[in-house]
Amino acid sequence: MKALIHVQHLLGTGHAVRAAAIGRALAEAGVAVTLVTGNRLPPTLDTGGLAIERLAPARAADASFARILNEAGAPIGDAWRAERTRVLTAIAQRVAPDILVTETFPFGRRQFAFELEPLIETVRAARSGALVASSVRDILVRKEDLAKERAMAETAARLYDLVLVHADPSFVRLEDSFPFAGEIADLIRYTGFVHTPSALEPAGEDGRDEVVVSCGGGPVGGRLIEAALGARALSRRAGDATWRILVGHEHGGAMLRALQARAGAGTIVEPARPDFARILHRARLSVSQAGYNTVLDVLSAGCAAVLVPFAEGRETEQSQRAQLLAARGRATVLEEAAVDASSLAAACDAAIAAGRPPATTVDTEGALHSAAILIEAARKPR
Repeated sequence: MKALIHVQHLLGTGHAVRAAAIGRALAEAGVAVTLVTGNRLPPTLDTGGLAIERLAPARAADASFARILNEAGAPIGDAWRAERTRVLTAIAQRVAPDILVTETFPFGRRQFAFELEPLIETVRAARSGALVASSVRDILVRKEDLAKERAMAETAARLYDLVLVHADPSFVRLEDSFPFAGEIADLIRYTGFVHTPSALEPAGEDGRDEVVVSCGGGPVGGRLIEAALGARALSRRAGDATWRILVGHEHGGAMLRALQARAGAGTIVEPARPDFARILHRARLSVSQAGYNTVLDVLSAGCAAVLVPFAEGRETEQSQRAQLLAARGRATVLEEAAVDASSLAAACDAAIAAGRPPATTVDTEGALHSAAILIEAARKPR
C-alpha cells in the first residue's frame, strides 16, 4: 500500500510536524509513504522512513496570510502556480497512491486550491478507488464570512472520503470552531491528539528548575521573546531561576546573536532544541505561545505554564486553545496584546503560585490512530 501526504506550512511548523508524524506511523505499519512539502522542513523534524518530495517553497508574507511569497520573497504568480501544479501532479502520477492526505485543505490553505484540486483528480485517475482524506488539527481559525466556512464543508463533501480531526473529542470537538461540522459528520473521524515528542534527554542539568521560554518553530513570537528578556528581573517567584529562551530557527542567526548579546545574567538564549519536550519535564515553568504541538508538550510534562497565544491578524485558534487549558486550571493566559516584561513577570508569578496543575488525561496517540483509520478505510471498496 502507498500513501502520499501533502503539507504546506506558511508561518509556523506545526502542520509539518503533524504530517510527518502521521507519515511515520503509516510507514511503521508497512505503507510506502511520500511526504510532499511546499516549504522548507524544520531542521529538527524526524522524517525517518519517508520519501520526501519538495515543491518550490512558499511562505506567508505575514500573519494575515493575504500574500504568499516564493523563495525569492516575491509574490507568487500564475506561471509559478502552473509549474508547481505540474510538478505535484507528476509526483502523484508516479506514486499512484492508495491513500492521499491533504493537511488542512479544504479547511484552510484555500490559496493552494489551484494545485490541490488537480492533485485529487490526478490521484483518483491514477488509482481507482484511492482514499482521499483531509487532516486537520483540533481547532480551526474562524472566518468572518460564514459563506467561506460553508464552502469548506461543501468542498469536503464533494472531494473527500474522510476528515481526520486530530483531537480528543472529550477535550475539544470540531464543531467548537467550525459551525458546519454537522454537515460533514459522516466524514469525520477523531484520532486523538498527534503527539510524538522527542525522547532525547537534555545534557547535564539543562532545564532543571528553569523557566523555559519558547515561541515555536516559525518566525513569530518576537514580542514574547522581548518581554522575556526583561521579565526575570521583575519576577518575585522566578527571579532566582535560570531563564532559557529558545528561538525558532526561522528567526535567523542574526536575530539569535543579537538576542544573546542582550541577555543578562541568569538568562540563556539559544536555538530551538530537539529535546524541548524533555526539558519541560525538568522545568519550574513553561512560557510559550499556544500552538498545537507546544501545548501537547506542556500537558505531557505536567509543568506550570503561561500561555501567550499568537493572535496577530485574524488568528483565533491559539486563543481558543489557551482558554480551554485555563478553564481546566492547566495554564495562566496572558493576551499577546498585553505582553511586556512587567505583565509577563506577573503572569509567571501567578502560575507558579498556583502550584502544580491538575492532571489532564487526553488521547495523544493520534498518529497511530490516524494510520489505522486510513489503512482500514483504504482497504474498503468505494
